[in-house]
Amino acid sequence: MLRPEKMCRVSVTGSKRAMEATIEAVHDLEMLHVTEYDGSWDGFEPGDSLEGTNEAADKLVTVRSLQSILGVDEEDAGPTRVVTDEAIQEQLEEVRTEVNELDDRRDEIRDDLRAVEDQINTMEPFVALGIDLDLLRGYDSLAVAVGEGDRDEIDTTLVESDIRTFDLFTEDGIVAVFAQADEDELQDALVGATFSRLDIPEGDGSPTAYLEELEHKKQQLESKLSTVEEELEALRLDYAGFLLAAEEKLAIESQKGEAPLTFATTENAFIAEGWIPDEHYTEFKRTVDSAVSEAVDIDKLEVAEYEEGHAHSREEVEHGGGGGADEHEGATISEADDQSQEAVADGGLVTMSDDQPPVIMDNPGVVQPFEDLVEVVNRPKYSEFDPTAVFFLTFPAFYGFMIGDVGYGILYFLAGYGLYANVDSDVLKSLGGVAMWAGGFTVLFGFLYGEIFGLHTISNVVWPALGFAEAPVHKGLQPAFGDYAIAWLTISLLAGMVHLAVGWIFDFVKNMRHGLWDAITESGSWLLMLFGLWAWVFSGAMGSAPNFLYTAEEGIFAGHPFALGFTGVPAVNLFSIMGFPISAWLIVFFVGLVLLAMADLIEVVEFLNVLVNVLSYTRLAAVLLAKAGMAFVVNLLFFGVYVVETDHGAEWHFGINHSPAYMLEQGTYHGHEVSQVMFGGLMHSGVAGVVGGLLVLVLGHVLVLTLGVTSAGLQGVRLEYVEFFGKFFEGGGKPYSPFGYERTYTTDD
Repeated sequence: MLRPEKMCRVSVTGSKRAMEATIEAVHDLEMLHVTEYDGSWDGFEPGDSLEGTNEAADKLVTVRSLQSILGVDEEDAGPTRVVTDEAIQEQLEEVRTEVNELDDRRDEIRDDLRAVEDQINTMEPFVALGIDLDLLRGYDSLAVAVGEGDRDEIDTTLVESDIRTFDLFTEDGIVAVFAQADEDELQDALVGATFSRLDIPEGDGSPTAYLEELEHKKQQLESKLSTVEEELEALRLDYAGFLLAAEEKLAIESQKGEAPLTFATTENAFIAEGWIPDEHYTEFKRTVDSAVSEAVDIDKLEVAEYEEGHAHSREEVEHGGGGGADEHEGATISEADDQSQEAVADGGLVTMSDDQPPVIMDNPGVVQPFEDLVEVVNRPKYSEFDPTAVFFLTFPAFYGFMIGDVGYGILYFLAGYGLYANVDSDVLKSLGGVAMWAGGFTVLFGFLYGEIFGLHTISNVVWPALGFAEAPVHKGLQPAFGDYAIAWLTISLLAGMVHLAVGWIFDFVKNMRHGLWDAITESGSWLLMLFGLWAWVFSGAMGSAPNFLYTAEEGIFAGHPFALGFTGVPAVNLFSIMGFPISAWLIVFFVGLVLLAMADLIEVVEFLNVLVNVLSYTRLAAVLLAKAGMAFVVNLLFFGVYVVETDHGAEWHFGINHSPAYMLEQGTYHGHEVSQVMFGGLMHSGVAGVVGGLLVLVLGHVLVLTLGVTSAGLQGVRLEYVEFFGKFFEGGGKPYSPFGYERTYTTDD
């Protein structure tokens, strides 16, 4: 789980006569992640695409264009089918002709419709003006201008101009100016006024009649457009399955035909290289050997080692030149194979390129939904640890700890299941799986806390039915259980230490590939600083630990509800400087700091990360108390709360069976004094209070449920991405993309 699937580099060498059959066999296996030849070998050139590839690519472009025009999607596929070259040749041209003719007609109608709509928009001001169109043009001695403007301002401007004779007609802000002047003179005069000129449309007679004619023409064009679109929809229904199947077949043909472009070739032979999962090498070799009757050699060149990203040694394989080819072909293959496997100085390996192996994240099914969350940051490199398994173990636990409520957990689980079961997107399915795990842990912690939607029903009913007085742990919100809040802060720190230590241990193992000393200085230094500093804090030396962590008299869990018998780490003071005791734990810390400086002096400025990163985990307890407080307030407003004084402190009880006021009148609850009413509760305030309270109850819990995702979810993810991943994870791995095609719409049968 912590490492990707082991990969090996293979070489496929054969006669060019066997190249097409080899491509078919390798393509069907969907196993080889092909390495592209970089042109570095003497006597070898990149291969040429197979005959007919360009034609298939052209047809593929045509098919995809038709799909776009018709709006074809995968839901239109229908049953899988066999599509032959002859069927594509005959039917594709027929479909192309029909679709293109209708598409051209649709474009033409749309252009005409836009033109008519523009004319209609142009006519509306002239309809408001009410002057016949033929009266607005065609004069020898008059200039006419129509536009939007202020009549008084236009009148004043024209009076002050050189134009002596003019008249204005105005309606609904539209002004028509008739002036005894030429066009240029009138236009110059109107520059000084607020006037937006309109072009006078073509046409004669009443603008209202002309507008009605345009509206009728628009209706005709819309009807024609609707007819054409219905015909295109009918073609979509008729041909969608064929087009999807044809696209798939042509895409496969193009993929196969372009494969030789990545090969190294001579006049008579070819060499292909790539990566496959090492455990599948035997199957790969056996299948290709049995499928290709002509001469072909398959060799395992190297097995990629995790420590180096890829190995620099190779397996020695005897090459027989194949069994089914003539003597000339066998000699050609042997020569090409020898060149492809020739060792260079220092025992290196000649390969097509120095590419890193692709990464197949190797996790069990229950862990796989978390792979997408890891890939949000980046896919792990082949040479580094895959953090998915740790993410799976910690994130749901963090989330469940922070929310800890059976009711909310069930809703989170159901929402996750809805995504997982009903969506097609792999990413959304993964998020659904993560939500199901987070919901499950929320239910688990909610059961331990004894809460459902913030109520203590499980603590008061379920746990007593199981033979316990109450729930085994509490969130620590109530005064009677306030010690738990302190305990959760301490446990959050301890969880942070463990989580960060795992990250630095991963980094230690990764750095071991450079040598033990590098691992000690680059990673071990942080581990020494982490445990040295926090052991000193927990030792209570010089009051270094806050009171909530440790008291010198009683130990680290003083006053905590967990009787672990742990009284703190011994201070182990070795000597003192100016009255300040120097603990052995501080010595450990400073040793780590010195080692870090020896590895990289610039990193010393970040030495306080061992303090602040651990403190960052107190957000677990903070969100726990915040969400508990929000749910408490919602229930407080609806049910009301009364306070019961116990030997351990005040307990808050919701007025579910009786109103808080009634309980105060009774004076006791199970033998303990009821001291006050915190809030009477809308539930006990009449019909209007019940109606308003139900609204508050439902919307309040919906808000808490939603904020649980944005607070607990984001805080948990932040601890993983920033605190944990930052210790060892870089990412940048290459996705595994095997040569092949997963058929959806076609079949070979």
